[in-house]
Amino acid sequence: MTRPERAAAVIAALARTYPHAHCELAYTTPLQLLIATILSAQCTDKRVNLVTPALFRTCRTAADFVALPAEQLEELIQSAGFFRAKAKNIRACCAALVERHGGEVPRTMDALTALAGVGRKTANVVLGNAFGLNVGVVVDTHVQRLTRRLGLTKQTTPEKIERDLIKLVPRAQWTLFSHWLIWHGRRRCTARNPDCATCELRALCPSADKTGK
Repeated sequence: MTRPERAAAVIAALARTYPHAHCELAYTTPLQLLIATILSAQCTDKRVNLVTPALFRTCRTAADFVALPAEQLEELIQSAGFFRAKAKNIRACCAALVERHGGEVPRTMDALTALAGVGRKTANVVLGNAFGLNVGVVVDTHVQRLTRRLGLTKQTTPEKIERDLIKLVPRAQWTLFSHWLIWHGRRRCTARNPDCATCELRALCPSADKTGK
């Protein structure tokens, strides 16, 4: 099976398995998703979703985040880890939103990645989920692990993995593809103990029954 053939088969299997896959960060506005994604660095979505309700009740606009004292912001997000660095990035990011974008979240990769704390992965999350724009493929730890296990890439860095996936996955499915893999990585193909025996992708996976790859 060629790599494009395997990719097509994997996409079909994932679509059948996870028809309701979606971003598991809780948000109602593009700004909330941006902030939640910044908080999700080296933190689980479940933990972020415990932090954001109180945070979003306190801060409803970018200007609110700028006006909130740093110590109060740090206290609100402390359990998300690396809270001082994240608070600094959130305040700087929101200050730039107010100064450059009228307080609104921009809809381009270049504008988003110019913001503090926002890399390509975060920008792809926001563009794909808040705006429905398939500009790239989100490559988080799950996507990185699973695409290598499935033989869709041999690359080791998110940027190079994304370039490979863009060639293999139809653009209309870029955002969904990441959701499918993230759901599969959380529910079946975990890092240490992948459930190969009951995996829906077992017949397509060159790493089946070979943990650690």
